[in-house]
Amino acid sequence: MNNLTAKDLDVLSHILTGEEIACKKARVYARTLTDVSLAQEMERIAAAHAERFSALYTLIGGKK
Repeated sequence: MNNLTAKDLDVLSHILTGEEIACKKARVYARTLTDVSLAQEMERIAAAHAERFSALYTLIGGKK
């Protein structure tokens, strides 16, 4: 997908930042939660954000 405009890249950059922050926050929550099932769910959520980040990063031409 090499036909991305500057605006497309700007939007994707903002989305990447959001995914990165959400992933980091979910990991922090997972480490601080005392309820094991909630901590596991936060780890699952963090992994989902990390996957989306990776997919978007690859889309804009980043290396995996």
